Amino acid sequence: MSVIHFQPARRSSWAAQVQRDLERAFDLNWRRWTALDAPENRELSDWAPAVDVREIDTAFVLNVDIPGVAAQDVEITSDKGVLTISGKRTAETEEPNSYNRVERAYGKFARRFTLPESANTDAIAAKTANGVLTVTIPKREAVQPRRIKIAAA
Repeated sequence: MSVIHFQPARRSSWAAQVQRDLERAFDLNWRRWTALDAPENRELSDWAPAVDVREIDTAFVLNVDIPGVAAQDVEITSDKGVLTISGKRTAETEEPNSYNRVERAYGKFARRFTLPESANTDAIAAKTANGVLTVTIPKREAVQPRRIKIAAA
């Protein structure tokens, strides 16, 4: 038995491609505008990298897409329960009298995340590989209620 994906109104391949292109363009622009319009980011960012946030049993893990950004051009700070990842991607030099199509964003970027109380900010670690910055924020040990014994009089 084979499984067939049902499409009630099958669009032609040209129309489907145009629709996908429009959806992608508006989605990318929406994400860019909402990230940059936040008051705390207006003066900090020219663009905003995509970030995946996961919670596992022992930590919170952020994967930040920053291809083309060197590790020394990224700064990670934690202050008053807010984690800030900022940096800069420089544009490649352009040759005179050449035509270019540039789709990647360049300039300053910044992303801010409010950390939960269970985050251990003293043990935050970061590493980069293949254009992805991975920030690991360990969780604190859960505070267990203390049982108090009652002494007999």
